[in-house]
Amino acid sequence: MTSCWHLIRSSNWILHIISELIFADSKKKYECPEFPILECGDPEKYQRMKQFPSPRILATHLHYDRLPGSIFRNKAKILVIFRNPKDTAVSFFHFHNDVPDIPSYGSWDEFFRQFMNGQVSWGSYFDFAINWNKHLDDENVKFLLYEDLKENLASGIKEIAEFLGVSLAGEQVQSVCAQSTFQAMRAKAQETHGAVGPFLFRKGEVGDWKTLFNETQSQEMDEKFQECLAGTVLGARLKYESYCQA
Repeated sequence: MTSCWHLIRSSNWILHIISELIFADSKKKYECPEFPILECGDPEKYQRMKQFPSPRILATHLHYDRLPGSIFRNKAKILVIFRNPKDTAVSFFHFHNDVPDIPSYGSWDEFFRQFMNGQVSWGSYFDFAINWNKHLDDENVKFLLYEDLKENLASGIKEIAEFLGVSLAGEQVQSVCAQSTFQAMRAKAQETHGAVGPFLFRKGEVGDWKTLFNETQSQEMDEKFQECLAGTVLGARLKYESYCQA
């Protein structure tokens, strides 16, 4: 199987699913030699990555046009996962304020303003979305919607397995599914991710944005979505009306 790369938010969930898929028919567990996020680490990390065992599973939050050229030369398979922008913002806010040793925000209102201006880590959600919208139907790209995985994880796992060329029996799909629910991952977060684990798997709920957004902020996000993504392929796939306006 070719090396595979997974991109963007909720990366810990997808990294887990892929590792479970790769070794579903063995007693082995995928063990990454070091933190697999492309943009995090020392400069020498990229040389060490070349020695990672195949298939390599790497993650990034980079825009399509910022990805290393070797990804395309080697025809790596790319999984791109998107979550609706309102829940993404709320999740990102809690991440910043809960995880030790990274900058925090004094209030949700302060964070929301910077999120909407693209002045947060990895920049604007909407710029990222516009950039990726052009490539969602590329042969080596597979689009995933966070909310679809939450609604039917088994179906999503089958789609990922097919895309990566992994053949699974029905009982293997169910086993991977059982190990990959949000609740199962949260229960093992301390074991798999250390002290930061519980912060990485906080709630995972669809619609959590309603706990923080006020009406003005919700309307501002709606207008931004219309401006940037209305009428696009990605805009339709995000099911914005269902998840952000219901």
